[in-house]
Amino acid sequence: MDFSYNETQRMLAESLRRLIDTTCTFAHRRQSARHGASFDPALWSTLAELGVLGLTVPESYGGFGESAASQLVVQRELGRGLVLEPIIPAAIATAILSTHGSAAQREAWLPAISRGERVVTVAYLERQSRYRPGAIETSAAADGAGFRLNGLKTLVWHGAAAQGYLVSARLGDAVALFLLPRDTAGLTVTSYPTIDGQQGADLALRDVRLPADALIGTPHDGLAALLLGLDHGIAAQCAAAAGAMERLIEITTEYLGTRQQFGKQLATFQALQHRVADMLVHKEIALSMAFVAAQALDDADPASRRRKLAGAKVLTAKAARFVGQQAVQLHGGMGMTDELEVGDYFKYLAMTDVLLGDTDYHMEQYSAAMAAA
Repeated sequence: MDFSYNETQRMLAESLRRLIDTTCTFAHRRQSARHGASFDPALWSTLAELGVLGLTVPESYGGFGESAASQLVVQRELGRGLVLEPIIPAAIATAILSTHGSAAQREAWLPAISRGERVVTVAYLERQSRYRPGAIETSAAADGAGFRLNGLKTLVWHGAAAQGYLVSARLGDAVALFLLPRDTAGLTVTSYPTIDGQQGADLALRDVRLPADALIGTPHDGLAALLLGLDHGIAAQCAAAAGAMERLIEITTEYLGTRQQFGKQLATFQALQHRVADMLVHKEIALSMAFVAAQALDDADPASRRRKLAGAKVLTAKAARFVGQQAVQLHGGMGMTDELEVGDYFKYLAMTDVLLGDTDYHMEQYSAAMAAA
């Protein structure tokens, strides 16, 4: 896979950089945080107009049909600007529906996702599951010509902003995936803020009745479809984290160049230069892992793909933690306050480890894949 930007990717990156510099500012994020909002409809519409939301949607459904390499370009820029809108959940839903959705499901949802008219996110976590997609208690049972769902889903990423959910449920001995509209009777959505300024939600399903065409693929396709979507989400998250690290290092370097101690700029102290150099090394590792993750999506072997993505996720999370902690320390006491945006980046990078599977989970996945190989 060639990761040098082509002309289209370069223009898209430049457009996003300009948008972020003028719209997704520190002041804008703080204003949103005060109102408990991590979803800006105006910004969402602008991202749709730029083609971000339809980037990987097939052309036959109103998108651009771009590859994982273009997704890396976009997510890297969005991470630099700490754009908190549900871009990654949209990428997960697009991957699932494009590959496993029926013709009717794709026709109804993919163009709307591309135009920014609908937000779709995945609901697969439960209190006891510990990131394991197959360890679920939510049940689905045949109900006439359709299905009846009961259970509780937790930590649904951007669940409050979504108009649709891809919900996993146990159907007999299989894990099935269902497309659940927000206004379905029996569904209760409880939202709450997360430490990085985004929103999570719990979904309570009480005798939720769905038609037969709400099923994604066949009952036995559900787990494979879910894992494919999560793989795309992990690749996007690695790229976004690399972009956030890149910008945080720039912010830290600018601070060290202006702050003075003993009559000298902090940037002139060799010990601090070494720490910034270590931050750069970790950022480059994370960016390399973002390339590995994007390339892994083209791997036809699911086990090989998961091994590469698990390794990329672990190393990216480690780098994110290191860069975030170093940035806070190099800002001194100011790094612990809300007066500087370094704290926003620190919280965003801290969540890299826990979103879409933590380090322990992905180390298990990596070890299992290596043992099988």
